[in-house]
Amino acid sequence: MARDYYDILGVSKNASQDEIKKAFRKKARQYHPDVNKDNPKEAEAKFKEANEAYEVLSDETKKAQYDQFGHDAFKQGGGAGAGGFQGGFGGFGGQAGGFGDIFGDIFGGMFGGGGRQQQGPQKGSDLREDIDISFEDAAFGKSMSITVQRHEECDHCHGTGGEPGSKVDTCPNCHGSGQEVVIQNTPFGRMQSARTCSRCHGAGKVIEKPCSKCRGSGEVLVKRKIDIKIPAGVDNGSRLRVSNEGEPGILGGPKGDLYVYIYVRPHKEFDRNGNDVISRVNISFAQAALGATVQVNTLDGKVELKIPEGTQTGTAFRLKGKGIPYLRNPKQRGDQHVVVTVQTPKKLTEKQRELLLRFASESNEDVNNLQVSKSLFEKIKDCLTK
Repeated sequence: MARDYYDILGVSKNASQDEIKKAFRKKARQYHPDVNKDNPKEAEAKFKEANEAYEVLSDETKKAQYDQFGHDAFKQGGGAGAGGFQGGFGGFGGQAGGFGDIFGDIFGGMFGGGGRQQQGPQKGSDLREDIDISFEDAAFGKSMSITVQRHEECDHCHGTGGEPGSKVDTCPNCHGSGQEVVIQNTPFGRMQSARTCSRCHGAGKVIEKPCSKCRGSGEVLVKRKIDIKIPAGVDNGSRLRVSNEGEPGILGGPKGDLYVYIYVRPHKEFDRNGNDVISRVNISFAQAALGATVQVNTLDGKVELKIPEGTQTGTAFRLKGKGIPYLRNPKQRGDQHVVVTVQTPKKLTEKQRELLLRFASESNEDVNNLQVSKSLFEKIKDCLTK
Protein backbone atom coordinates (compact mmCIF):
# COMPACT_ATOMS: atom_id res chain seq x y z
CA MET A 1 0.00 0.00 0.00
CA ALA A 2 1.40 3.38 -1.00
CA ARG A 3 2.41 5.70 1.83
CA ASP A 4 0.52 8.94 2.33
CA TYR A 5 2.33 11.85 0.64
CA TYR A 6 1.80 14.12 3.61
CA ASP A 7 3.37 11.54 5.94
CA ILE A 8 6.34 11.17 3.60
CA LEU A 9 7.14 14.88 3.80
CA GLY A 10 6.11 15.17 7.44
CA VAL A 11 3.55 17.96 6.94
CA SER A 12 -0.15 18.35 7.72
CA LYS A 13 -2.89 18.49 5.10
CA ASN A 14 -3.29 22.18 5.87
CA ALA A 15 0.39 22.93 5.18
CA SER A 16 1.15 25.94 2.97
CA GLN A 17 3.17 25.69 -0.23
CA ASP A 18 6.09 27.31 1.57
CA GLU A 19 5.93 24.67 4.34
CA ILE A 20 5.75 21.88 1.76
CA LYS A 21 8.77 23.29 -0.09
CA LYS A 22 10.81 23.57 3.13
CA ALA A 23 9.85 20.03 4.15
CA PHE A 24 10.97 18.68 0.77
CA ARG A 25 14.29 20.55 0.97
CA LYS A 26 14.84 19.03 4.41
CA LYS A 27 14.15 15.52 3.11
CA ALA A 28 16.37 16.13 0.08
CA ARG A 29 19.25 17.08 2.35
CA GLN A 30 18.57 14.12 4.65
CA TYR A 31 18.64 11.56 1.85
CA HIS A 32 21.30 13.21 -0.33
CA PRO A 33 23.95 10.67 -1.49
CA ASP A 34 26.75 12.81 -0.04
CA VAL A 35 25.46 12.21 3.48
CA ASN A 36 24.24 8.61 2.99
CA LYS A 37 27.32 6.89 1.65
CA ASP A 38 26.82 3.86 3.94
CA ASN A 39 23.39 3.00 2.53
CA PRO A 40 22.99 4.76 -0.83
CA LYS A 41 20.25 2.48 -2.21
CA GLU A 42 17.89 3.06 0.70
CA ALA A 43 18.65 6.80 0.59
CA GLU A 44 17.93 6.88 -3.14
CA ALA A 45 14.59 5.13 -2.62
CA LYS A 46 13.66 7.59 0.14
CA PHE A 47 14.70 10.51 -2.06
CA LYS A 48 12.55 9.27 -4.96
CA GLU A 49 9.62 8.79 -2.58
CA ALA A 50 9.98 12.35 -1.25
CA ASN A 51 10.35 13.70 -4.79
CA GLU A 52 7.19 11.90 -5.89
CA ALA A 53 5.28 13.36 -2.95
CA TYR A 54 6.61 16.85 -3.64
CA GLU A 55 5.70 16.71 -7.34
CA VAL A 56 2.07 16.16 -6.39
CA LEU A 57 1.72 18.35 -3.29
CA SER A 58 3.61 21.32 -4.80
CA ASP A 59 1.14 21.49 -7.67
CA GLU A 60 -2.14 22.90 -6.38
CA THR A 61 -4.21 21.07 -9.01
CA LYS A 62 -2.63 17.69 -8.34
CA LYS A 63 -2.81 18.33 -4.61
CA ALA A 64 -6.55 19.01 -4.82
CA GLN A 65 -7.03 15.78 -6.82
CA TYR A 66 -4.92 13.83 -4.32
CA ASP A 67 -6.82 15.24 -1.34
CA GLN A 68 -10.12 14.09 -2.87
CA PHE A 69 -9.21 10.80 -4.52
CA GLY A 70 -5.92 9.75 -2.87
CA HIS A 71 -3.45 7.60 -4.83
CA ASP A 72 -6.25 6.48 -7.16
CA ALA A 73 -5.99 9.91 -8.78
CA PHE A 74 -2.51 9.05 -10.05
CA LYS A 75 -2.88 5.49 -11.32
CA GLN A 76 -1.23 4.40 -14.52
CA GLY A 77 -2.87 6.14 -17.46
CA GLY A 78 -4.35 8.99 -15.47
CA GLY A 79 -1.44 10.07 -13.29
CA ALA A 80 0.17 13.31 -12.34
CA GLY A 81 2.13 13.46 -15.56
CA ALA A 82 -1.04 13.24 -17.60
CA GLY A 83 -2.71 15.93 -15.57
CA GLY A 84 -5.90 13.84 -15.12
CA PHE A 85 -7.46 11.59 -12.53
CA GLN A 86 -9.64 8.48 -12.40
CA GLY A 87 -13.32 9.35 -12.24
CA GLY A 88 -14.96 12.48 -10.90
CA PHE A 89 -16.80 15.42 -12.46
CA GLY A 90 -16.94 14.02 -15.99
CA GLY A 91 -15.97 16.79 -18.41
CA PHE A 92 -14.26 18.81 -15.69
CA GLY A 93 -11.33 16.38 -15.48
CA GLY A 94 -8.53 15.35 -17.80
CA GLN A 95 -6.28 17.87 -19.46
CA ALA A 96 -8.15 20.84 -18.03
CA GLY A 97 -6.45 20.32 -14.70
CA GLY A 98 -9.67 19.54 -12.77
CA PHE A 99 -12.60 21.30 -11.16
CA GLY A 100 -10.32 23.29 -8.86
CA ASP A 101 -8.46 25.14 -11.61
CA ILE A 102 -11.66 26.47 -13.19
CA PHE A 103 -13.21 27.89 -10.06
CA GLY A 104 -9.86 28.73 -8.45
CA ASP A 105 -9.22 31.47 -11.01
CA ILE A 106 -12.79 32.80 -10.78
CA PHE A 107 -13.35 32.72 -7.02
CA GLY A 108 -9.79 32.88 -5.67
CA GLY A 109 -9.61 29.20 -4.73
CA MET A 110 -12.65 29.20 -2.41
CA PHE A 111 -13.74 25.82 -3.78
CA GLY A 112 -10.47 24.21 -2.81
CA GLY A 113 -8.83 24.56 -6.20
CA GLY A 114 -5.24 25.60 -6.61
CA GLY A 115 -4.29 29.09 -7.63
CA ARG A 116 -1.45 29.60 -9.99
CA GLN A 117 1.85 28.56 -8.58
CA GLN A 118 4.39 31.34 -8.55
CA GLN A 119 6.83 31.05 -11.42
CA GLY A 120 9.93 32.92 -12.49
CA PRO A 121 12.93 33.82 -10.30
CA GLN A 122 12.37 33.32 -6.59
CA LYS A 123 14.55 34.11 -3.59
CA GLY A 124 16.20 31.11 -1.92
CA SER A 125 15.26 29.86 1.52
CA ASP A 126 16.79 31.43 4.63
CA LEU A 127 19.09 29.46 6.92
CA ARG A 128 19.45 29.53 10.70
CA GLU A 129 22.57 28.90 12.78
CA ASP A 130 22.75 29.01 16.61
CA ILE A 131 25.99 30.00 18.37
CA ASP A 132 26.99 30.59 21.98
CA ILE A 133 29.50 33.24 23.07
CA SER A 134 31.04 34.44 26.33
CA PHE A 135 29.70 37.28 28.49
CA GLU A 136 32.71 39.42 27.52
CA ASP A 137 32.27 38.79 23.78
CA ALA A 138 28.63 39.84 24.06
CA ALA A 139 29.72 43.04 25.80
CA PHE A 140 32.54 44.09 23.48
CA GLY A 141 31.78 42.21 20.24
CA LYS A 142 33.85 39.70 18.31
CA SER A 143 34.78 38.68 14.77
CA MET A 144 34.54 34.93 14.20
CA SER A 145 33.92 32.22 11.61
CA ILE A 146 31.03 29.77 11.64
CA THR A 147 30.39 26.68 9.50
CA VAL A 148 27.03 26.32 7.75
CA GLN A 149 25.65 23.55 5.58
CA ARG A 150 23.81 24.70 2.47
CA HIS A 151 23.13 23.91 -1.17
CA GLU A 152 25.31 25.42 -3.87
CA GLU A 153 25.63 25.11 -7.62
CA CYS A 154 26.89 21.67 -8.61
CA ASP A 155 30.52 21.94 -9.75
CA HIS A 156 30.11 18.91 -12.03
CA CYS A 157 27.26 20.18 -14.21
CA HIS A 158 27.62 23.89 -13.26
CA GLY A 159 23.99 24.09 -12.28
CA THR A 160 22.47 22.77 -15.52
CA GLY A 161 21.35 19.50 -13.92
CA GLY A 162 22.60 17.55 -16.93
CA GLU A 163 25.64 15.31 -17.25
CA PRO A 164 28.41 17.22 -19.07
CA GLY A 165 28.04 16.62 -22.81
CA SER A 166 24.38 15.66 -22.60
CA LYS A 167 21.56 17.78 -23.99
CA VAL A 168 19.61 20.21 -21.86
CA ASP A 169 16.78 21.47 -24.06
CA THR A 170 14.00 23.95 -23.55
CA CYS A 171 10.84 22.15 -22.53
CA PRO A 172 8.66 21.73 -25.67
CA ASN A 173 5.45 21.77 -23.63
CA CYS A 174 5.87 25.13 -21.87
CA HIS A 175 8.64 26.61 -24.09
CA GLY A 176 10.78 27.37 -21.04
CA SER A 177 8.15 29.24 -19.03
CA GLY A 178 7.54 26.41 -16.57
CA GLN A 179 3.76 26.79 -17.05
CA GLU A 180 1.18 25.22 -19.29
CA VAL A 181 -1.85 27.12 -20.53
CA VAL A 182 -4.99 25.01 -20.32
CA ILE A 183 -8.19 25.90 -22.26
CA GLN A 184 -11.46 24.20 -21.36
CA ASN A 185 -15.10 24.47 -22.31
CA THR A 186 -17.25 24.92 -19.20
CA PRO A 187 -20.85 25.83 -18.42
CA PHE A 188 -19.54 29.37 -17.99
CA GLY A 189 -17.97 29.47 -21.40
CA ARG A 190 -14.45 28.88 -22.72
CA MET A 191 -12.01 29.19 -19.77
CA GLN A 192 -8.23 29.55 -19.75
CA SER A 193 -5.94 28.81 -16.81
CA ALA A 194 -2.25 28.13 -16.14
CA ARG A 195 -0.60 25.36 -14.18
CA THR A 196 2.87 23.98 -13.54
CA CYS A 197 4.20 22.20 -16.59
CA SER A 198 3.55 18.47 -16.27
CA ARG A 199 6.67 17.56 -18.23
CA CYS A 200 9.43 19.71 -16.73
CA HIS A 201 7.68 20.36 -13.37
CA GLY A 202 8.26 24.09 -13.65
CA ALA A 203 11.98 23.96 -14.49
CA GLY A 204 11.46 25.09 -18.10
CA LYS A 205 13.97 22.58 -19.42
CA VAL A 206 14.23 18.88 -20.22
CA ILE A 207 17.43 17.03 -19.32
CA GLU A 208 18.55 14.15 -21.56
CA LYS A 209 20.85 12.59 -18.95
CA PRO A 210 20.74 13.84 -15.32
CA CYS A 211 24.01 14.83 -13.67
CA SER A 212 25.61 11.90 -11.84
CA LYS A 213 26.63 14.08 -8.90
CA CYS A 214 23.52 16.16 -8.18
CA ARG A 215 21.02 13.78 -9.87
CA GLY A 216 19.60 16.55 -11.99
CA SER A 217 18.92 19.08 -9.25
CA GLY A 218 21.83 21.35 -10.25
CA GLU A 219 22.76 21.71 -6.56
CA VAL A 220 24.97 19.89 -4.06
CA LEU A 221 25.11 20.06 -0.27
CA VAL A 222 28.34 21.63 1.01
CA LYS A 223 29.84 23.05 4.19
CA ARG A 224 31.07 26.63 4.09
CA LYS A 225 32.95 28.82 6.56
CA ILE A 226 31.40 32.27 6.85
CA ASP A 227 32.98 35.23 8.62
CA ILE A 228 30.63 37.18 10.87
CA LYS A 229 31.03 40.12 13.23
CA ILE A 230 29.23 40.08 16.56
CA PRO A 231 28.46 43.72 17.47
CA ALA A 232 29.19 45.05 20.96
CA GLY A 233 26.20 44.98 23.29
CA VAL A 234 24.30 41.96 21.96
CA ASP A 235 22.15 40.14 24.48
CA ASN A 236 20.97 36.57 24.90
CA GLY A 237 18.61 35.68 22.04
CA SER A 238 19.83 38.44 19.70
CA ARG A 239 19.58 37.69 15.98
CA LEU A 240 22.20 38.62 13.40
CA ARG A 241 21.26 38.73 9.70
CA VAL A 242 23.92 37.90 7.12
CA SER A 243 22.66 38.79 3.64
CA ASN A 244 22.97 36.40 0.67
CA GLU A 245 24.45 33.52 2.67
CA GLY A 246 21.36 31.30 2.59
CA GLU A 247 20.11 28.74 0.06
CA PRO A 248 20.44 29.48 -3.67
CA GLY A 249 17.55 31.12 -5.48
CA ILE A 250 15.12 29.37 -7.82
CA LEU A 251 15.27 30.00 -11.58
CA GLY A 252 18.04 32.56 -11.19
CA GLY A 253 16.57 34.28 -8.12
CA PRO A 254 18.79 35.77 -5.37
CA LYS A 255 20.14 33.74 -2.46
CA GLY A 256 18.33 33.63 0.86
CA ASP A 257 19.80 35.09 4.04
CA LEU A 258 21.54 33.51 7.00
CA TYR A 259 20.15 34.29 10.47
CA VAL A 260 22.55 33.74 13.37
CA TYR A 261 20.88 33.39 16.77
CA ILE A 262 23.19 34.34 19.64
CA TYR A 263 23.15 32.74 23.09
CA VAL A 264 25.35 34.17 25.86
CA ARG A 265 26.97 31.84 28.39
CA PRO A 266 26.40 32.81 32.06
CA HIS A 267 29.29 34.52 33.85
CA LYS A 268 30.50 33.20 37.21
CA GLU A 269 30.72 36.70 38.71
CA PHE A 270 28.62 39.12 36.65
CA ASP A 271 24.88 39.31 36.00
CA ARG A 272 23.27 41.51 33.37
CA ASN A 273 20.29 43.83 33.73
CA GLY A 274 19.77 45.63 30.42
CA ASN A 275 23.04 47.48 29.87
CA ASP A 276 23.99 47.40 33.55
CA VAL A 277 26.24 44.82 35.19
CA ILE A 278 25.54 43.48 38.69
CA SER A 279 28.37 42.07 40.82
CA ARG A 280 28.96 41.31 44.50
CA VAL A 281 31.83 41.86 46.91
CA ASN A 282 32.38 40.49 50.43
CA ILE A 283 33.81 42.74 53.17
CA SER A 284 34.54 42.12 56.84
CA PHE A 285 32.66 43.51 59.83
CA ALA A 286 35.58 45.79 60.59
CA GLN A 287 35.71 47.12 56.99
CA ALA A 288 31.98 47.75 57.08
CA ALA A 289 32.12 49.53 60.44
CA LEU A 290 35.35 51.51 59.95
CA GLY A 291 35.32 51.98 56.17
CA ALA A 292 37.92 50.71 53.71
CA THR A 293 39.10 50.67 50.10
CA VAL A 294 38.69 47.30 48.34
CA GLN A 295 39.42 46.00 44.84
CA VAL A 296 36.52 44.78 42.69
CA ASN A 297 36.46 43.13 39.27
CA THR A 298 34.90 44.87 36.27
CA LEU A 299 34.73 44.05 32.55
CA ASP A 300 37.73 46.37 32.14
CA GLY A 301 39.79 44.81 34.94
CA LYS A 302 40.21 45.54 38.66
CA VAL A 303 39.30 48.93 40.11
CA GLU A 304 39.32 50.35 43.64
CA LEU A 305 36.02 50.90 45.45
CA LYS A 306 35.76 53.08 48.54
CA ILE A 307 33.57 51.60 51.28
CA PRO A 308 32.37 54.31 53.71
CA GLU A 309 32.15 53.56 57.44
CA GLY A 310 28.87 52.12 58.66
CA THR A 311 28.12 50.28 55.40
CA GLN A 312 25.35 47.69 55.76
CA THR A 313 24.83 44.38 54.00
CA GLY A 314 22.94 44.83 50.71
CA THR A 315 24.27 48.34 50.05
CA ALA A 316 24.94 48.85 46.31
CA PHE A 317 27.65 51.13 44.92
CA ARG A 318 27.59 52.39 41.34
CA LEU A 319 30.62 52.35 39.05
CA LYS A 320 29.60 54.70 36.26
CA GLY A 321 30.34 53.60 32.69
CA LYS A 322 31.56 50.12 33.65
CA GLY A 323 28.58 48.27 32.20
CA ILE A 324 27.61 46.93 28.76
CA PRO A 325 27.97 49.14 25.63
CA TYR A 326 24.69 50.13 23.98
CA LEU A 327 24.06 48.15 20.80
CA ARG A 328 23.24 51.20 18.66
CA ASN A 329 25.74 53.49 20.37
CA PRO A 330 28.80 51.50 21.50
CA LYS A 331 30.51 54.64 22.85
CA GLN A 332 27.85 54.84 25.55
CA ARG A 333 27.86 52.22 28.30
CA GLY A 334 25.71 51.21 31.22
CA ASP A 335 26.91 51.13 34.83
CA GLN A 336 28.14 48.44 37.18
CA HIS A 337 26.39 48.03 40.52
CA VAL A 338 28.47 46.40 43.25
CA VAL A 339 26.39 44.89 46.05
CA VAL A 340 28.14 44.56 49.42
CA THR A 341 27.81 41.56 51.73
CA VAL A 342 29.22 41.91 55.27
CA GLN A 343 30.82 38.63 56.29
CA THR A 344 31.08 37.42 59.87
CA PRO A 345 33.74 34.97 61.02
CA LYS A 346 32.53 31.53 62.01
CA LYS A 347 35.14 31.14 64.78
CA LEU A 348 36.61 33.69 67.20
CA THR A 349 39.91 33.66 69.07
CA GLU A 350 39.86 34.51 72.76
CA LYS A 351 41.30 37.92 72.05
CA GLN A 352 38.69 38.62 69.35
CA ARG A 353 35.97 37.57 71.76
CA GLU A 354 37.39 39.84 74.44
CA LEU A 355 37.47 42.78 72.04
CA LEU A 356 33.87 42.18 70.99
CA LEU A 357 32.78 42.01 74.64
CA ARG A 358 34.49 45.34 75.24
CA PHE A 359 32.75 46.68 72.12
CA ALA A 360 29.42 45.51 73.49
CA SER A 361 30.17 47.14 76.83
CA GLU A 362 31.06 50.41 75.13
CA SER A 363 27.77 50.14 73.25
CA ASN A 364 25.92 49.78 76.60
CA GLU A 365 24.82 46.27 75.79
CA ASP A 366 23.98 44.09 78.82
CA VAL A 367 26.42 41.27 78.16
CA ASN A 368 25.59 39.60 81.52
CA ASN A 369 22.07 38.77 80.26
CA LEU A 370 23.24 37.11 77.05
CA GLN A 371 21.67 33.68 76.68
CA VAL A 372 24.02 30.74 76.54
CA SER A 373 22.41 29.48 73.35
CA LYS A 374 23.05 32.74 71.56
CA SER A 375 26.53 34.24 71.50
CA LEU A 376 27.28 37.95 71.49
CA PHE A 377 28.62 37.67 67.99
CA GLU A 378 25.37 36.15 66.78
CA LYS A 379 23.52 39.11 68.31
CA ILE A 380 25.76 41.50 66.42
CA LYS A 381 25.15 39.49 63.25
CA ASP A 382 21.40 39.76 63.83
CA CYS A 383 21.69 43.53 64.18
CA LEU A 384 23.65 43.79 60.95
CA THR A 385 21.13 41.79 58.98
CA LYS A 386 18.04 43.70 60.19
